[in-house]
Amino acid sequence: MTTLTQTALPVKTLAVVGSGTMGAGIAQIAAQAGARVIMSDIEQRFVDRGRKTIEDSLSRFTRKGTITESQCAEYLANLTTTTDMGAVKDADIVIEAITENLDAKKKLLAQLEAICPPHVVFATNTSSLSVAEMAHATQRPDRFLGLHFFNPVPLMKLVEVVRTIHTSEKTLALGVELSQALGKEPIVTKDKPGFIFNRLILPYLNEAMWALYEGVGSALDIDRAMKLGGNMPIGPLALLDLVGIDVQLHACSTLFEEFGDPKFSPCPLNRAMVRAGLLGKKTGKGFYDYSTNPPTPVDLGAL
Repeated sequence: MTTLTQTALPVKTLAVVGSGTMGAGIAQIAAQAGARVIMSDIEQRFVDRGRKTIEDSLSRFTRKGTITESQCAEYLANLTTTTDMGAVKDADIVIEAITENLDAKKKLLAQLEAICPPHVVFATNTSSLSVAEMAHATQRPDRFLGLHFFNPVPLMKLVEVVRTIHTSEKTLALGVELSQALGKEPIVTKDKPGFIFNRLILPYLNEAMWALYEGVGSALDIDRAMKLGGNMPIGPLALLDLVGIDVQLHACSTLFEEFGDPKFSPCPLNRAMVRAGLLGKKTGKGFYDYSTNPPTPVDLGAL
C-alpha cells in the first residue's frame, strides 16, 4: 500500500463500473481514502469476486501490520457492491474500468449518460484507447477525462491523468486532486495513443520478446540483463507475465494500428503465446511456469 501523504478527498461518493482486477483495486483505495464507494458490474458473481479481491488484499495488509483490523472493517464498510447500474447516479465521479474494448466502453458510457445527472464527472481507466472518442459517447465531454491507474492499484504510485481537447480545467484539476487524495502521484498527459508510460514501455517489452524469439539469450538471462544492468526491479519477460501476454498484444497492436511504426509491430511470439493460452501468471504459464517455486522458464521452442 502506498505511503504517500494524502490530501482531502474532493468527492464524497465515487463509483467504479467494473469489478475486475483494476476496478476492485480502484474501489479499494477509494474506500481506504474515506470515500463512499459504489462498485458495480453486470453479474453478481463478478461483484462478489471483486469484493473478495478487496477483502483478501486488506487482510494481507492487516497481517503485515500496515493497517489495523478496525481500519480494515472501516474500509469495507465504505464499500457497496451492486449489479444495479442505477445506483451510480448518486456518485460525484464514475470511473469506468471494464474490458479494454472501445465499443464496449462507448456502449457503457452511453448507458451511464442516461442514468447520471449532468454534474457527474466521468473517467475511464483505459491504458491505450482514445479518451476523446469515448467522451463523444456522452453529452459531457468537458466533464470527461482519463484516470489510468496501474496494476496492482493499491501498491503502484502512478496515475496518468489524461486530458482531451474538450476536458475542462476544472475537470482536470479534479482528476489531479482525486489522484493525490487516493495516495497517488499524478502526471498529466495528452490524449495520445499509449499516453506516456505505455508509449515508452511497450516497445521495450516487445523488444525483449524479439530477443527471446531470435535466440539472443534465454528468458532468465534477458531478465537478469535488465535487472542487473538496467537496475530494473523486474525483468521484462517476468513483467509481461505479470501484466498479461494478451494485454501486451492488444496494447501493442492498438499503437501499431494508430502509428504504423514498426517498433510497435507485435513480435510473432506474442501472438503465438496468446493463441496457445500462455498468458502469464493468470493462466499459470507464460514465459515462466508458476506451478514451480521459484518459477521456471517455459520451453517455447514448439511455438
